[in-house]
Amino acid sequence: MTSTEPRGTECRSKTEVELSTEQTEQIEVLVVGGGQAGLAMSEHLSNHRVPHLVLERHRIAERWRSERWDSLVTNGPAWHDRFPGLEFLDVDPDGFASKEQVADYFVGYATKISAPIRCGVEVTSVRRNFGRPGFRVQTSDGVINARFIVCATGPFQRPVIPPIVPDGAVPVQIHSSAYRNPKQLPEGAVLVVGAGSSGVQIADELRQSGRPVYLSVGPHDRPPRRYRGRDFCWWLGVLGKWDAETPPQGAEHVTIAVSGANGGHTVDFRDLAARGVQLAGMTASFDNGTLRFSRDLGENIAGGDANYLSLLDEADAYVARNGLSLPEEPGARALGPDPECVTNPLVELDLADAGVTSIVWATGFATEYGWLQVDAFDEDGKPKHRRGVSSEPGVYFLGLPWLSRRGSSFIWGVWHDAKFLADHITTQRGYLAYGTRDGSSDGVRPAADFSETMLGAAK
Repeated sequence: MTSTEPRGTECRSKTEVELSTEQTEQIEVLVVGGGQAGLAMSEHLSNHRVPHLVLERHRIAERWRSERWDSLVTNGPAWHDRFPGLEFLDVDPDGFASKEQVADYFVGYATKISAPIRCGVEVTSVRRNFGRPGFRVQTSDGVINARFIVCATGPFQRPVIPPIVPDGAVPVQIHSSAYRNPKQLPEGAVLVVGAGSSGVQIADELRQSGRPVYLSVGPHDRPPRRYRGRDFCWWLGVLGKWDAETPPQGAEHVTIAVSGANGGHTVDFRDLAARGVQLAGMTASFDNGTLRFSRDLGENIAGGDANYLSLLDEADAYVARNGLSLPEEPGARALGPDPECVTNPLVELDLADAGVTSIVWATGFATEYGWLQVDAFDEDGKPKHRRGVSSEPGVYFLGLPWLSRRGSSFIWGVWHDAKFLADHITTQRGYLAYGTRDGSSDGVRPAADFSETMLGAAK
C-alpha cells in the first residue's frame, strides 16, 4: 500500500465539489471522524444505500501517523487487527503492523469502499434544529444540515496529564502521544508514568537506548503474548472474553500491558527490572523536588501475575475440554522471584539527585465533545448511550471503549459496532419515511419505502 490519499474517495475540500459557501448543505447522515470508526461506519451505511458524508479535520487515520511514537506497532497480529473486507498486503498475518502501515491500510480501505470522505474540515458545533428534524452543523467549511450524527472521533481526543508535577520542575514533561523517540528528550534519566502498553514499550525503548529509566506501575492486566502456539488475541476470542459486555467490578480503567514490538513478546516487569528499569508504585504526589510513590508496587505486580496465570488456566481447560493438540508450555508458569525494587519499593525520588530530566506521562486520554451541543451526556460529561445509540435521538457514538463489548475500541470490534448502528439508523429512516406522500420525512433524501428499508436493515 502507499501513503497517498485515496483516489476514488471524496477526500477534498467543499469548493472542489462545487458547493456554494452561501447555502446550507443537506446530508442524511454526517459521520464526524475519518479514522477506523468513521470508515467502518461509512462502509455499513453504504451497504444500506444511506446517503452520508464523513468529515475528517486532518487526514485519514491521522492519529496513527502524527500522535504515535516512531517505532510503534500494533498490539495485535495482522490477522486479527483489521477489517473483515481487507487483509494487510505487506504484513505477515502473525506479524505486527507499523503505525504507517496501519494508516496506509485505512487509506487503502477508504479507496476500496469509495468512502465519501472530506478531509481538512473541522466540525465546530452541532445543535439540534428547532421546529424541524435534524441538526445544524457548523464546520470550518460552512454549514451542513444533517438528519443523523455519528460521533466517530474515538477515545483518544485529549491527552491527560495529572496535575502532580508543576511546570519547570524538570526540563521536559510530555504525554506519550507527543513522544517520538529517545533522541527527542534531553540527556539524563527519564521517568515514565503508566504501565499499560504505551508506558511499558516506551520505557523499554528508552532503556535500550542507554537511558536510566524509572517506571511508575499501577494496576494492570498482563496477558501472555502467546501461549501453546496461539496469540492472546486468539485466546480471548475462543474464551469469549472479547464479547464481555462490562469490565469486571473495579477494573473499568485497568490497562493492558502487552506488546507487539520486536515480533511480539509477553510483558514481564521482572525482566524489565533485570534489564535496569527501576520500578515504582503509582505516582502519588510531588513536593519540593521530590516525587512520592504509593507503596502498591508489589500489589500491582501480583495483580498482573494473577491475571496472567488465570488466562493460562482457562486456556489449559479449553484445550482439555475440546481435545486440542496444542503443545504444552509448562515453562510459561515460571515467574521467578520478585526483584529488589519490588520487595524493597522506591517510595521517594529526588528528581534532581536522580538526574531525571524528562517525564513521559503514559496516562491515557479523555474524550472531548465541546462541539456536540446536545443533550447526550451525563453530569460528568460522559456520553449517555446504549451500544452507541445516544440518549439524544439521532445522535450516535462509535469507537469508544466498552461501547458494546470489550473489543469495541479495537479495529475489528469497531467494525461490528458500526454495523449495529447502521442497522439502527436504517430502521429509524424507515419509521420517519412511513406515511409520507413522497417517502420524505424532512427533505433530506430518506428511504422511499418503510418495508424496503426495514428489510435492508435485517440483511
